[in-house]
This record gives sequence, structure tokens and C-alpha cells, in this order.
Amino acid sequence: MTRPLLDIRHIYLEPRVEDYARGREILARFPDAERTLVDSHWNIPGLHGNAGLVREWVRIKRQVLVLGVRKTFALRENGRSADWIAPGLANGCALSCAYCYVPRRKGFANPITTFVNVEDAVRALRRHAEKLGPKTEPNQVDPHLWVYDIGENSDLSVDALLSDNVRDLVALYRTLPNAKASFATKYVNRDLLTYDPQGKTRIRFSLMPRAIARVLDVRTSPIRERIAAINDFVEAGYEVHLNFSPVVIYEGWTTDYTELLREVRESLSEKARAQLAAEVIFLTHNAALHEVNLGWHPKAESLLWTPQWQEAKRSQYGGDNIRYRHGFKGKAVARFTELLVRELPECRVRYAF
Repeated sequence: MTRPLLDIRHIYLEPRVEDYARGREILARFPDAERTLVDSHWNIPGLHGNAGLVREWVRIKRQVLVLGVRKTFALRENGRSADWIAPGLANGCALSCAYCYVPRRKGFANPITTFVNVEDAVRALRRHAEKLGPKTEPNQVDPHLWVYDIGENSDLSVDALLSDNVRDLVALYRTLPNAKASFATKYVNRDLLTYDPQGKTRIRFSLMPRAIARVLDVRTSPIRERIAAINDFVEAGYEVHLNFSPVVIYEGWTTDYTELLREVRESLSEKARAQLAAEVIFLTHNAALHEVNLGWHPKAESLLWTPQWQEAKRSQYGGDNIRYRHGFKGKAVARFTELLVRELPECRVRYAF
């Protein structure tokens, strides 16, 4: 018998959570869960930074939920996946992708943190879009509308299992004449098919070859299921793009990606092909995450930690990361884009790096 993705047994919550209707709704969904009041969702003694919990990585993701009140709503310019990175209504994830960057900040336990003041976020996003006005110059993100990534630090398809936060965000962008929402996902939640996005939400289904997804994409929807969902989400009114992220280099990677692209092409409807685009992002790793993974999933590191092909590089946000060596990576990016053009010519590449 397959275990449920979520089986919430312990909820950590900030004192003001129950002042909000969304907080009360979420708590009512899990009446038997133990509750612990905490001063801050970012610093929970015994949970965050506790190296002894690394072996409980998956159990904590399944059984623990953190509820907080978001205090700031600053937006950040992007220009790649979106024009703007929106302040998220969640942080952390019940999925356990071995390459995920979010745990680098949280330490040795990374359950979902959900923010309950959705009305504050909706007001901030509406004000921002209204102040921007129309998008007058097309770019690779979108030719007509400002695009807001609303799920940078979580998987919204999973967040939607916990509350109506995602439904509320989809409804918001349905009403904004100059903007659309966007988020990447590795989980197929068919409840989202009822959200009526009317073309104003872009879902980016993340894909990688099945053989390595079984190692790296822990607790996610199978690749076959993600591919099969594309046509249905297009029919339901979503714009659906592909998110090849991260592209991992290993012996035989181009053969496996060729098979993946052929499977996608054979599965797509004409309507899905007509609106298709993709982003391609090669793996960025991190020494701290490497150490965390060695504690709960060392097999993944045989794919992610390959010093013979990697070098240290400081990110644009100040982090010390590990990426594929410059010249080596450039050739790999060119090889991947060649494969994409050959095997899936209908798919426009929005960006690749």
C-alpha cells in the first residue's frame, strides 16, 4: 500500500495564525495533529538546524507542517522564468528532490511552511501589477503580459493539498488584465483542473529521464504521469510549458534525454504543441546540501556530486555553489538545445543556461 504524500501529525504555528480564516481552515483539516506554538516559522528549536533529524528527512516532510504569517511582500525582478518573483505563500515542500535549493537555508529538516495571510499577499500583488501598467515591449518571458512566478520556494501543486491559497492566486491573476501567474511543478494534482485559469496561469511541468528521476525526484509524480497531464491542463485553460530543470550530466545522458523528448512529442495534442515552450537549467549544487543528502540519500550524490565536471561559483544572490565547469557546460547546453530542436521542433526554448 502506497503511503499518502501528507499525513500531518504535528503542526508548528505562530501565535497569530488562528487570527486568519485560512489558518483556522487548515487547522480544522488536521484536528488530531499535535500543535506547538513557536515565535517564528524560520527558527524552530529542535527542527531547523538539527543535524540529528537528517535521517528523518522524509518522515518530517510527510508528518510535519509549519504555519506562519508572512510579514514582507517585496517582489524581485527576474527575467528568466518570470518577469517578477512574487512573495510566496509557502516555503519548503513535501516532495524530496535531492537537488532542491530551499533546504540550504533551513538545515536538516524542510517541511512545508504555509502562510495564512493570503489576503495580504493578494493585495500586494494586485497593487504591484496595477502600478506596472501594460507590458509594452515583448521579451522571452512573455510577449504580452507581465509574468509572476508565484512558487519559487515550494511546489504549488502540493501546497494546494493543504489549503485554497493556490486557488486564490489563480483567481487573482484571472482578473488582472496585464499579468499572468507561473509556477513549476513535479506533482500532478488534478484538483487544479477545476480552477478555471482562463489562460492566465502558466504551469511548467518539470521533466527529466525516468531512470534518474527515480533516484533524484523522491516522492514526486512519475515522469509518465506528468507527461500525460500536459494535454489535460491545456484543455483546462492553463498555459503549459516544460521545465528541464535540473539537467544532470552523467554517462549516457544524451541518449536518455532523446528518449524523453520523443515520449513527450508522441504524447502531445496539437493544441498542446501549438503553445509549447521550455526552459533549460543545468544543475547547480551546493556543498552544504551535499552533506545533508549524504545523511539521508547518498545514492543521489553519485549523480549530483561529480567533481571531475564541476567547479565552485558564487551565485548572483551571494551563495557559494557548485556548477558544471564553464567550457564543459557551454558544450552541454548547446548539445541539449540541439536535441530539443531535433526531437521536439514545436517547442520554443525560452532560455537555456
